[in-house]
Formats: sequence, structure tokens, C-alpha cells
Amino acid sequence: MKTPKSSCRICWQIPLLFTLLFFGTTAGMIAGDGQENQRKAIDDAIAKVKPALVQIHVVAQNFYDGREQKFEAFGSGVIVSPDGLVVTNHHVAGHTARIFCILSDKRKIPAELVGTDPLSDISVLRLPTENKEQFPFVSFGDSDKLEVGDTVLAMGSPVSISQSVTQGIVSNIAMTMPLMYKKYGIKLRMDGEDVGSLVRWIGHDAVIYPGNSGGPLVNLKGEVVGINEIGIGLGGAIPSNIAKEVYDSIVKDGKMERAWIGLEFQPLLKSQADNKGVLVSGTIEGSPAEKAGFLPGDIMIRLDGKDVNVKYDEELPILCHMVSELPIGKEAKALILRDGKEKEISLTPVHREPAQPKTSEIKPWGITARDISNIDAKELKRENQKGVLVTSVRTGGPSGESKPSLQEDDVIVEVGGKPVENMEAFTKLTKDLTPKGSGRNPVLAAFERKSNRFLTVIKLGSEEITDHGREVSKAWLPVGFQVMTREIAEKLGIKGKSGVIVTMIYPGSKSVTDGLQIGDIIMAVDGDKVQTVNPEDAEVFTNMIRQYDIGAKPELAIFRAGKELKVPVELIRTPYLPREMKKYSDEDFEIVAREIASMEKTENKLDEKESGVEIDEVKPGSWATLGNLNNGDIVSSINGIEVKNLADFENAMKKMNSEKPKTVVFKVLRGIHRLFIEVEPKWNP
Repeated sequence: MKTPKSSCRICWQIPLLFTLLFFGTTAGMIAGDGQENQRKAIDDAIAKVKPALVQIHVVAQNFYDGREQKFEAFGSGVIVSPDGLVVTNHHVAGHTARIFCILSDKRKIPAELVGTDPLSDISVLRLPTENKEQFPFVSFGDSDKLEVGDTVLAMGSPVSISQSVTQGIVSNIAMTMPLMYKKYGIKLRMDGEDVGSLVRWIGHDAVIYPGNSGGPLVNLKGEVVGINEIGIGLGGAIPSNIAKEVYDSIVKDGKMERAWIGLEFQPLLKSQADNKGVLVSGTIEGSPAEKAGFLPGDIMIRLDGKDVNVKYDEELPILCHMVSELPIGKEAKALILRDGKEKEISLTPVHREPAQPKTSEIKPWGITARDISNIDAKELKRENQKGVLVTSVRTGGPSGESKPSLQEDDVIVEVGGKPVENMEAFTKLTKDLTPKGSGRNPVLAAFERKSNRFLTVIKLGSEEITDHGREVSKAWLPVGFQVMTREIAEKLGIKGKSGVIVTMIYPGSKSVTDGLQIGDIIMAVDGDKVQTVNPEDAEVFTNMIRQYDIGAKPELAIFRAGKELKVPVELIRTPYLPREMKKYSDEDFEIVAREIASMEKTENKLDEKESGVEIDEVKPGSWATLGNLNNGDIVSSINGIEVKNLADFENAMKKMNSEKPKTVVFKVLRGIHRLFIEVEPKWNP
């Protein structure tokens, strides 16, 4: 059982084809007296709905490689109540750290997630109403009244551009995933839920692109008859009757409540085509259906007083919807055919649990994990739902380096000798066992992988920065150089000679390199020839110099302007290398900074007076990445606090963590440009 890396990505993975249509051209194709009426109806519908359209910009969350990774995404939505409630797709707004809506008047305002439903791919947002603002809104229409050929408008913000409209007709009122998709097991899944098991999409040819997701499909009355979701050649919209049902439940209870009986069924076989009912293919172990006595091969012909007839795949979502509406905890009757005889069965529906509970990053472990759902337990063939399910492991993190290491789909059942019941208990145990500040605490953990129970030691704690320390100090000639290849030597008129060409003389070293010039060819050191002919031979000259003591004064044989000269030099101590500089890792922003080596200042022509630290690493999907902080940026201040060295940087970042400001502004030098990088983190409590 694999956990999808991101349900939010599904919108972009399914091709949503989109073309802007100009209404003048489209209307011009309608002949006769109906042309003006059609155009007026279109104009009226647009005028009614456009003020209620919103662009949705989100900071979405993925959980993979043992981390919570964030990225910017976009979609559309529509305001459906005067108090600012917005309907959109779950895959647009269901997994977000931050949501902004851009209204028709261009205002960009924050929004909060009221509730979300992966099975129908519907989310509800709320716009702020502190000033008791009344928002323009539109109403839901009755999607059951749509007919093939009806004119519809797809409205939204494709590819995050300003609001647009395309026109088409209803092509299919009960669209399901194509047969070829089903043949290969391809389904539209959101958080483990098969959207197509409940939704029959309204197929239409009003073209759409990524970004139209969550926008309304509108009839010529200016009513929302669908919420656009997919494109598979035709556009596909979730019927408004389903969207409104979910919306009403979320507004009332904060979630969508559904019944579950654990019954699996499929359309009647061809040999049963003349019969009525639906074929029972199986039951989930421990489910109400199994307890009630359903058997594979039964044909259910009635459920809770309603006739059942499923001959085709397109009819399955109707039955799934019927099951979901059964009264939870109240006995229901089912009439089946078994061996040609009718039999009544009683069963009691239970609450339908989420297929995949919420995933979280557990930084001290270097994993992402979640609670085990009822379906998880069945698929993993576990006796209960105790423990936490590992969904990804960070390469090189504490759990990835343990022996044995944790893997995706492992179940952690014990930590530090204490049982792990669920994520709440696991989080508390982790907090108690994780050392404050830097350092690691080795903790014994037990995890289960299929039928095996393993023990491992996880070194819990913050990620440590490896201090490579100083390399052994050796003699150094403060010049840059390149190998003189055979081809270069021939063109310089010294065919058969070897050596290195001085490309740079480090500033401040004149006292030890006096007599050397850029372009000199060093051919020997104290009479020993420099045997270099290929670019990869550069270490030959470096090693020749390192044989001397610091402070030694060898004589170089050089070639300059057609003459051979003797130049004495004095060797000095090797400077610090970039990899030897001290580093600091900040877990909130997921960045690593280090001191700037003097060699870098010279090579990059930085002003010696330039102070600050260099960003050595910005992890993908971090808050810093979203703010556009890059590797190689030189940070000179943070929220106005001057940063001269690594200690200043560390103190400033700790101050940010303590004060938790809404925005953190890094003043950086990037090449020849100065920039102010504004990062908007979502601080942990």
C-alpha cells in the first residue's frame, strides 16, 4: 500500500486542456433570431457570476522523503454565501499551510479552511468577515436537470491568470473514468479515496486548463451546476447536487459524515444481464456486511427499501451514494438473491472513517507518519489500528541511518519501552525523549514490517552539522594556476615544455609573490621540473609545493615573454577552505549557513569589507525556498539585525524563533545585486 506523494498534484497530472473563447466569435455562429437571445443570456450569466469568482493561491504541502515539503499552487473557487463561504476542490485547498483568495475587485485576502472532503474532492473556505462585509455570491442550481446539449460556461482562473470564461455544451451527464483507465487500474484518488466511486462527472467541452480546478460550471441562469475538476479530453465537473450536499454538511458539522457497510460489489455479469440487482463480490473483514452474512455471489436487489439495479459501471456511483446516505447506527434491511431464492438480511451501518488520516512530519525521527485507518489495518493485515504508519523516510536522517533502518509502510509500535497507541502518543513520547538544543538521544524502538517485529536504535534530536575541522596546515603559494597542455605549449612556441600558467595572484600576498606576474609559466621548483601536461595533473604542482615547510623560500624557474627567469618566492600557510568553515543549521527555515572563506572573497571579487554569511543549503520545499532565498546568497541582516558572522546569524535566527514574527526579511547580496528576501513562515506552536 503506497501513500500518494501529494493529492494536490493530481490536478496537474491529469491533462486539463484549455482555450480562451471569444464570445463575439462564438455567438456569431448562432443563426437567426436566437442569436441575440443566446448572447444576452450568456452576458447576463457572466455578469451574475463573475463578481463571485475567486482566484485561489495556496502554499500546499507534500509529505515525502521524510519531510513536509511546501510549494506554491493555484486554483479557482466561487463564493456561494454572502458571509464569504467559498467552494473549491479538495486537491486545490485540502492540504495547505496558507490560503489566499484574490477577489474580482483584485483584493488579495487570507482565507481559512472550514472543512474538506477527499471522496468528493470538495473543500469549503471562509473569507474574513471582521468588518461584517457582505460578499457577492451565486447560488447552486440543480445538476439533475442538466441535459446533453445544454449550454454551459466554465469560469475560473486558468494558469492563475485573471478571471476568464469559456463556453461549451453538456456532452455527458454521467461521465466516468474511461474503460481503458479502469483496465489498468488508473483511478482518480484523493488521500486514498476513489473519487470516481461516488462522482459521475458532468462532461462538457468548455475548454479548461490547470487553475480552472475548483471553478464553477455555470448554466445560462447564472447558477452553479458543477465544480470543474478534471480534463480527460472532455472537461469534467462534479455535479452541483453532490457539491452542495458536501458544502451543507461541512458548514454544519465541519466535515462530511457518511455511512459504511464494507460491502464490495460490481455490475451484474453478462450472464446475469436479464436479472436485477447488483453482484456482491465480497465483504471487508469485520465490517457490518460481513457480520450480517453477505457472501460473494449474492445479488442484492433492494437496500433500505430502495430498488437496486447495476448493469453498467456508470450505475455504480449511484449505489455508492445510496449506501453513504444510510442512517448510521440504525438497522437497515437488504433483500438478496442467493441460489435463486430471496433472502432478507439486516445490517447496521457505521461511520465511514477517512481512508488516510492526516500525515505529519516528525523531525527528530526524520520521517513522515500518520495514524492507521481501518482500511490501512485491513490492507496491512494487522489485528488492530495501534501504532503509527511510516509514510516516508528522509535519506540520511536518524531513521534512515539506523540499523536496521525504517522504511515506508513500517509500523512503529514501541518507543523507549512504552507502547505507541497512535500519533498523539507517539508525538508526546518523541517530545519527552528528544534532547533540547543540539545533540542526539539514542532511543530503542520496535517496529513491525509485515510479519516481522524488529528492534532498532534511533538517535533522536536535531540534525547535526558535521564539523570537518581544519585540514593539516601545509605550505601554499598564493596563486591560481592552470596546467599548460601540449597544445598550449606548442602555440606559445615552447613545444615539449611542461608547467603551470599563473592565472591569479591573491591580494595581500605581494610580499611572498614579488616577482611573479599573471601569465608566467612556472616550469620548475628548485630545479625540479613541473611534469604537468594534462588538466587533471594540477595536483602535481600543488603537491610539489606542499613538500616544503611553511616559510620556505624556493626558487621558481619561469618562462615570460620568450625568456626564462629565476624568481624566489616565500611559501605561506594554506588558508581556510569553504568546506572547513563553521556552519549553522536552522530547522524552522530548513537552511544551512556558513562563514565565508577568504579565498571565496578573492575568487568572487567580493569587497574585503563585505560582512555576512553565505547560505550553503536551502532544502527544497522549505519556507526559505518559497521566499526565494537561494544557495550562495550572502546574508548581511535579518529583520534589521546586522549579520557580520555566523554567531550573529545564529543569534538572529533564534530571536526570530522566539518572537515568531509574521515575516522575516533577509537582506542579501546575490552576485552584483542586493535584494530583500521576505519569508512568511508558519511557526510551530
